Amino acid sequence: MKKYLLILVPFLCITTFINAQKKDENKKKNQELINVEPVNEAVGERFNRWSIEASFGQAKGSKPYTVGYYGNKPGSSFGGIAINSYSIGARYMFSPKFGVKANVNIDNLQEQNGSGSLPFQMAHHQFTAEGVTNLMRLFDIQKQSGRFGLLFHFGFNISSMTPGMGPQDKTEWNGGAVAGLSPQFRILKNVSVFADFTINSNIRQHYNWDGVTFSEPNNNLTGSLVRTSLGISVALGKGKIHGDWAIIEDKNDAKLDSLNSRIGEIEGLMNDSDKDGVPDYLDVENNSIAGVAVDTKGRMVDKNNNGVADDLEKYVDNSINNNNNKTGINDGMLDKLINDGYIAAYFNSGSKQPTNESSDNIGFILNYLRNNPSKSVDIIGYADELGNSDKNIKLSSDRAQSVKTILMKSGISESRLNIVGNGVDDSVDKDSEYARRLVRKVVFKIK
Repeated sequence: MKKYLLILVPFLCITTFINAQKKDENKKKNQELINVEPVNEAVGERFNRWSIEASFGQAKGSKPYTVGYYGNKPGSSFGGIAINSYSIGARYMFSPKFGVKANVNIDNLQEQNGSGSLPFQMAHHQFTAEGVTNLMRLFDIQKQSGRFGLLFHFGFNISSMTPGMGPQDKTEWNGGAVAGLSPQFRILKNVSVFADFTINSNIRQHYNWDGVTFSEPNNNLTGSLVRTSLGISVALGKGKIHGDWAIIEDKNDAKLDSLNSRIGEIEGLMNDSDKDGVPDYLDVENNSIAGVAVDTKGRMVDKNNNGVADDLEKYVDNSINNNNNKTGINDGMLDKLINDGYIAAYFNSGSKQPTNESSDNIGFILNYLRNNPSKSVDIIGYADELGNSDKNIKLSSDRAQSVKTILMKSGISESRLNIVGNGVDDSVDKDSEYARRLVRKVVFKIK
């Protein structure tokens, strides 16, 4: 029995040594995950908060009017188009979704050609202070909308009305609410054009829009004015793009990305490469033989401490007893261990030379070939998925050739050694450094 165990001892010692190294590295990686540095909250593009706006268009008082006066042709919604309104303003966005704006509007209201109204003229000067909402960002559709945008604004106004004709000649100051929508289209990085549709409703107003009638002081009129305009918006700041379209990431996005990355790493550590029920980061022997009992640290159980797993001892005993104690290990056990990849040489990333730890495994193959002169072996090289595929194919062949050269220099005939470059082994997660180490290898097939 001891003779057979001596053959297996080098293999198990090598396996234990390699996996002890891996365990230390896994512990170090796990500690790094726990002590991860906090992420920066300042992410995304620089946000241009300020913009200036200028527009022109048409303003029309919708009510009230004195009998015989009106801004539109009776029965028509708008009548003829005349440019009689100009505005300039500034906007500041507290956040990508919400901001404030201030506008100064100058309107010159009068009868429209062909409207049939008696002639009138009203100078209407207005200041507005409003809140602004970027609806594309509010409903999170800015990516789908591309260069288009849509703003909603609502606030209050203070205005003066000064008739240019009629019996009244005094200026009145009014106030009320204002609301509107502004569709936008970005034409340059920091420049957009927009249309604006605004409704003004005055809570305090005594003039009719024609300026002919002035109500009693205790009789406030509810005056309404509609303004339609086209304009241009220019963003101010160091950002590369207009603030309404800048790529703004939530400050928590980077934290979430980091957390997802850490969860992915932990999931990788929870992998069980050798399917022994112990996750890799706790597994001291990360390539224990399938079907062999292991302890809580993934080590093959060896109660008599002779360096050989108890289940393997039973297998060898049964094999010998069932074959009348013939010499040698039966059923091709060593061949199976080799052919199943338990004996392998490993390589650092991009390297053609096996690691120092792999020398015992290559020595195991050397002793096998010396003790079995009728046997030959395929030396099969692999590379991980990183890098150019053509270069990886050559690298896998070079690794096999390197091991072949070692065996030839150790006295094995070249005719018994056949190299195979199998290229990339894509059976593991290419984003895991630990998994990639397992496929940068040379394995052997006994023939």
